[in-house]
Amino acid sequence: MNFEVARAPAGNPALPVYQQIANEIRAQVERGELAPGDRLPPIRALAQQLGVNRDTVSTAYEQLAAEGVVDARVGRGTFVRGLRPRPTPRAAGPLELPLSEGAERLLDFDRARVHYGAGRDAIPMHALKPDPALFPVDAFRRALARAFQEQGGDLLGYGDPQGYAGLREVWAERLRVGGTRVGAESIVLCQGASQGIALALRLFADAGDTVAIEEPTYHNALAALTGLGLRPAAVPMRRGVADLDTLDAVLARRDVRAFYTIPTFHNPMGTSSDLAHRTEVLAIAARHGKPVIEDAYEMDLRFAGRPIPSLMGLDEDGIVVQLLSFSKSLFPGVRSGAIVARGRHVDALLALRNATDLGGALPLQVALSDFVGSGAYDRHLTRLQRRLKSRSAALADALTAEMPEGTSWTTPEGGYQTWVDLPESMDSREVFADALRAGVLVAPGFQFHFDGRPSRGLRLSIALADEAALATGVARLAEVVRERVATPSNFRGRAIQV
Repeated sequence: MNFEVARAPAGNPALPVYQQIANEIRAQVERGELAPGDRLPPIRALAQQLGVNRDTVSTAYEQLAAEGVVDARVGRGTFVRGLRPRPTPRAAGPLELPLSEGAERLLDFDRARVHYGAGRDAIPMHALKPDPALFPVDAFRRALARAFQEQGGDLLGYGDPQGYAGLREVWAERLRVGGTRVGAESIVLCQGASQGIALALRLFADAGDTVAIEEPTYHNALAALTGLGLRPAAVPMRRGVADLDTLDAVLARRDVRAFYTIPTFHNPMGTSSDLAHRTEVLAIAARHGKPVIEDAYEMDLRFAGRPIPSLMGLDEDGIVVQLLSFSKSLFPGVRSGAIVARGRHVDALLALRNATDLGGALPLQVALSDFVGSGAYDRHLTRLQRRLKSRSAALADALTAEMPEGTSWTTPEGGYQTWVDLPESMDSREVFADALRAGVLVAPGFQFHFDGRPSRGLRLSIALADEAALATGVARLAEVVRERVATPSNFRGRAIQV
């Protein structure tokens, strides 16, 4: 190894000596003069050869080792490792990094959804978002203020992983009044029912497994299945409830791990199963040893008829996990839901949640506990249920007066949604596009089917539109449907992939 250390002229300093040494060794490796496995001179010998301090050579070797050019082996010396391949030049701009299969599946699913951004000024009869005009803002603000006044900075730390005990007890008391015998220890708080769906699915199923679902069903439940790599097994809705014969056959399959169902104010249909049907669902599930995930997200929004015991309330075998939420009955921004379970299911849910989420917003949970416990929530529900009853009646009157022959619809006893079946040979996706141009937003039925196939069904919502807007919206929709009846489309085309 032959080279000299540069001597800088006055006023023009050269590179540091150790850097000159490192650069020359690197250059000899690049030129092939030093090959991988060659041993470099000992530090003392090279320092004497160059007339420099041993620390200078040692620093040069350390830099080369950090770059991966050499490998220092204690007691044996320093050896050439070679150089990393030079990167291939690429075009300027951000790297296109590959996504996981789950993320790609969800992207495809999301692209197939209906996006309503173009209809901001249209009558909103599509969404299940509560009407901000009905939010009890002042009452909840007072509850939040009391929470901070009483607990101060303690609210800004991590809370109990299972959720604030006061809110869990308030929720347990409401469930006991409704006939479900549970305590606060059976409740795990979560970020709304949507997180609850994902946790409940993960509780029973792994990627590649199959989960029985009603058909049609909540599109975000389909998204959760997609993201988790789960396969759906469809149980068709007949006369507004899950077909029991199909359910029996599906749950008999070894690959089916659970049944996700919305027995009360079904989304998207708005229907509710009766006591006999619920009892039979539990009997079928118990016979096959399969858990039932009961989504009760609109449980508090009954405005007609008599309450029916929930699946959780009827369950004597410990096979039901129930999902609850304040998002629809209060406001979604509170991001508070709950999972009701028993025994090892609770422990497993906590383990699953702790793996990704260290708990919810403690200030909101404490304020909710105060809000519900004080009676403010029930007073709000009374006002909301009265408003929903009026809007539901207005929607039914408008459908009866305006929709053409061949149209049918459900008659919900609670919740926000009504399912409309359009006349035969009509595709609700095409109706959605026409309705949007006419200034009314509806939710076409294809997005509630796991395979995205064409559907003559659509979901109408009373959440955001008042009585007058509902009447106007239905009149516009009816005109669109009448025009479509006069010029039918090729409804029996290929399924839309989601």
